Amino acid sequence: MTPEELAAARDRLVPDVVAEGLRVLFCGINPGLMSAATGHHFARPGNRFWPVLHASGFTPRRLAPGEQHELLRWGLGITNVVARASARANEVSAEDFREGGRLLVEKVTRLRPQVLAVVGITAYRTAFGDRRAGVGPQPAGIGTSRVWVLPNPSGLNAHWTPAAMAEAYAELRRSLGEDG
Repeated sequence: MTPEELAAARDRLVPDVVAEGLRVLFCGINPGLMSAATGHHFARPGNRFWPVLHASGFTPRRLAPGEQHELLRWGLGITNVVARASARANEVSAEDFREGGRLLVEKVTRLRPQVLAVVGITAYRTAFGDRRAGVGPQPAGIGTSRVWVLPNPSGLNAHWTPAAMAEAYAELRRSLGEDG
C-alpha cells in the first residue's frame, strides 16, 4: 500500500461486523488508515488483535483481517468507538470519543450482545466518562449487555505482551462460561 493510498483513506469508515445477539462485540478505538484503505478491522500488520483473539481461544485458528466476517459464525463482531479513520488515535478528540460513546450505547442497546468489549482503556474512560475504569469487567452495563475493557492490541501498546493480552482476553471468554 502506497503512502498516497493510505493518506486517501483518512476519514473513511470501515463497516461494522455485527449481528444481533452476539456473544461479544469487540470495540476498537477507531480505524487506522490501513484498516480504512482495506475495509478490514485491525488490518495493520503489527496489530496483535487477530493473534491474541486466537491465542485466547475465541477463534479455532488465527484469522487474517480479510476474514473478519468469519467472526460472526462464532458469535463475535467488531465495531469502533469512533467510526472515522485517522493515522493515530491522538487525532481523535475527547468530544469525538464522547459522541462515539453515545452512539455506541445506541448500537449496543439495539444489537444486545452478551458483552461489549472495548479494546482500549483510555478510549473507554473518555467515551464513558469513567476515569477510574480498569481492564476487566465494568460495574455498569448497557441494557442487558455486560461491559468489559481489554488492552488495546496495537503494537504501540508494548507494555502489554501478547501472552498477557491473550490471558486478559481469555478471562473474558471464561466469564462467558467457556472452558480453557
